[in-house]
Amino acid sequence: MKTAHHPESEPHPKAVLGGPARERALLIAGEHHEPHRLLGAHPATIDGRHGTVVRAFHPEAVRADCLLDGQPHPMHPVQHGLFGLFLPDVRPPLVYRLRLHFRDGNLWERDDPYRFLPTIGDLDLHLFNEGTHRRPWDCLGAHVRTIDGVPGTSFAVWAPNAKRVSLVGDFCRWDGRIFPMRQMGSSGVFELFVPDVGPGALYKYEIKTRDGQIRMKTDPYAAWMECPPGTASRVYASNYQWGDSEWMQARRQRDWTRAPVAIYELHLGSWMRGEHGRPPQYRELAHRLVEHVKRLGFTHIEPLPVMEHPFTLSWGYQVTGYYAPTARYGEPDDLRYLIDLCHQNGIGVILDWVPGHFPKDDFALARFDGTALYEHEDPRRGEHPDWGTLVFNYGRNEVRNFLVANALYWLREFHADGLRVDAVASMLYLDYSRRDGEWVPNAHGGREDLDAIHFLKHLNGILRHEEPGAIMVAEESTAWPGVTAAPDHGGLGFTFKWNMGWMHDTLLYFSKEPVHRKYHHGDITFAMIYEYHERFINPLSHDEVVHGKRALLEKMPGDLWQKFANLRTLLAYQYTRPGKKLLFMGTELAPWYEWNCEYPLDWGIAEHPERAGLQRMLEDLGRLYRETPALWRWDPDPAGGGWIDWHDSDNSVLPYFRRADDDWVIVVLNLTPVPRGSYRIGVPMGGRYVLRLNTDDPRYGGSGYATHAERCTDAIPWQGQPQSLELHLPPLSAIVLARTS
Repeated sequence: MKTAHHPESEPHPKAVLGGPARERALLIAGEHHEPHRLLGAHPATIDGRHGTVVRAFHPEAVRADCLLDGQPHPMHPVQHGLFGLFLPDVRPPLVYRLRLHFRDGNLWERDDPYRFLPTIGDLDLHLFNEGTHRRPWDCLGAHVRTIDGVPGTSFAVWAPNAKRVSLVGDFCRWDGRIFPMRQMGSSGVFELFVPDVGPGALYKYEIKTRDGQIRMKTDPYAAWMECPPGTASRVYASNYQWGDSEWMQARRQRDWTRAPVAIYELHLGSWMRGEHGRPPQYRELAHRLVEHVKRLGFTHIEPLPVMEHPFTLSWGYQVTGYYAPTARYGEPDDLRYLIDLCHQNGIGVILDWVPGHFPKDDFALARFDGTALYEHEDPRRGEHPDWGTLVFNYGRNEVRNFLVANALYWLREFHADGLRVDAVASMLYLDYSRRDGEWVPNAHGGREDLDAIHFLKHLNGILRHEEPGAIMVAEESTAWPGVTAAPDHGGLGFTFKWNMGWMHDTLLYFSKEPVHRKYHHGDITFAMIYEYHERFINPLSHDEVVHGKRALLEKMPGDLWQKFANLRTLLAYQYTRPGKKLLFMGTELAPWYEWNCEYPLDWGIAEHPERAGLQRMLEDLGRLYRETPALWRWDPDPAGGGWIDWHDSDNSVLPYFRRADDDWVIVVLNLTPVPRGSYRIGVPMGGRYVLRLNTDDPRYGGSGYATHAERCTDAIPWQGQPQSLELHLPPLSAIVLARTS
C-alpha cells in the first residue's frame, strides 16, 4: 500500500466519486440501511488506473478535506453534502481523518466511522438470533473501545423492521443524518463504531420505520441512562474493582433452602434522603444501610427495582432501562460499591426484577422499530389491563434472550445474589385480569401462557446450572402447582415462592379484636396445611402498607400497648414459623402512617420508648433466628415444624414446634390480652427447655408478666404428644423455648 505520496487528483465522474446513484439517493433521503457500502474507503478504477475512493457525508458541510498523514486533500462535492476523493495507486484499508467545513466558519475534524470493520461477529449474531447468547450485553449496546489506535465507542441495536437506524447524541447535535448505522445481514442488528465518543456521552437511536415515521429510542442494552426526567442513554465504562471474591466463591456452594434467610425489603429513594432533600446516592447510604441491617440480624437486602424507570411513583416497577441502574442514586459503579460492601459484611443482595411487562413510554421498548418487536401485536396478548403496560413476547428468540441475559447480567456484572420476579401470576395466565373476549386461548384451548411457562422454566434451568447458589423468588399469588419444583420434574424451578396466602390470612387474623379471634382461628392455622407444598418466604412487604391498607401498627387492634404487643407477637410468629422471612423497611419503626415513596422514613421516632423496645426485640429475634438451626435448616421438610395443637380456639392459644436434627424449639402464641397461668402444652421431645425469647419482656415494652426461665417436661401425655410442659403465658405474646442437652 502506497502512503508516502498522494498525488493531487482532479474531479472525476460523479458515478465514481459519489458511487451508484441509487446508493446516493438512499443516503441523502435518510433511508440507507448499509451506509458503509457507499461511505468510507473503497477500491476504485478510473481510466484504467487503480486506487481508492474516499466518500464522506454531512448534509450541512460546505467543504471537506481528507487528511492523510496530517496533510489535507480537498474532497470534491458530489451532491447535498456528499463528498468524494479518488486516490490513485492507493489501496484500502486506509488510515485517514476527515475535516468538515461549515458556513459559519466552524470545523469538525474526526476519524471516519465508515472506515472501520464491524465490531460484532457472526457467532454473536447467530447466538442472539437463536436466543442462546449468554452475554449479549457484551456486543449489543454501547462499548468504549480502541480500534487501530483510535478511541471511540461501538454501538449495536436490534431493530429488524427498521428502514434505517442512525446513532444520534450530544456529539452530533442529535442529527440523524450524520451517523446512519450498518445493518448486519439478516440479523436485524445495526452497528457503528464512532471515534472520539467516550464515557458520559448521551445518545439514542433514530429509527425510520417502514412507513416512514421517525422514532427516537433509548438503547435497550444501555448500561446507564440520563437521570429522569431525561430519557437518553449514556455511554458508560465500568472500572470497578470488586472486593467480595470470598463471598462469591462461597455462594456457589450455598443451599439457601437450608440456611437462614431474613430479607430487609427497601425502597432506596425513601429509606433516607441526601442533602437538601435530594435522593440518596448509592455510596451515601451504603455504610448506614449495612450497619442498620446487620444490627437487626437480616441476612439479605432486597431493594425495590433499581433498573431505570421514568416514573418515580411506580417504585421502579415500570422499567425502561433493563440493563441500567437508575441514575437517581448515582453511577452503575456506585451500585456495585453498595453490593460489594454488603457482601464484605455477610449480607446478600436480592434484586427486584420485572420481566412480566414494560411501560408504553414512546422512548423505550414499545413498538421499538415501528412494529410490535418486544411485545405482541394483538392487544389481547400484548397489553396488561391492570397497569396499562405491554407484555413481553416470550415466544420470540431475541426477546427471550434479552430477558434471560438480563437476569444473568445482574447476577454476574453486579454480583446480585438473586432475583425476586414480580407478578409471576400475570405471566402464567392468558386471562389474568381479563374478561371473556379480552384474551386469546393457547393452542390447546387453555388459559395458560405456554410461552411464558417455557420462558420461566428455561430461565430457572439456566440459572441453576450457570449460577449455582443464586436465589430465584416468585411473587406468585395463585395456587399454580410446582412453582418451586425443578423444571425437569414439571415445576417452574424457583428457589422460593412468596406465601401470599399466609400473609393475607395472618394480617386478617391479627386485625381482629382479640375477643373475636376465636371465631377466626382457621385464618391463622390454615397455612400450615399447604406449608410444604412449596418452599415459601413469609412476606410482610411494601404492598401491605400502601393504597389505604394502613401501616402495620395501625392494622393492630386495641390501645397503644395492645397494638405494640400484637405487632411484636406477629413478628415473632413470622420469624419462628416454617419458611423464610421478609420485612419491609420501616417495620422496625412502627410508623402510624403508610409508606409514601415521596418521603423518607421518619427516623426521628426511633427513640420513642415503644419503638425502641420493638427494635430491641427485632435485634434479639434476628440473632435468635440466625443462631438457631431448628428455625431454618429443615424448612423444606414437614418434620421441620408444625402445630402441636390447633384446637384451643376459645383461648386463642397456638403451640408449635420447630426442629433440625436433635435441636428442638417450642413456640407458644397467646393471642389475647388475657394471661394464661399453668397452661399445659404437649411436646414431641422431653427434656429441659430454656426461654430464649419472650415478646412480653419489659425491655421490649411488654407487661413483664412472670413466666418461667426454664422448665423440664413432665411425663404426662398431652395433645397427642408423649411429654408436656406447664407454662405461664403472658398476654398478647409469643414465647420461644429451646431444648437443651
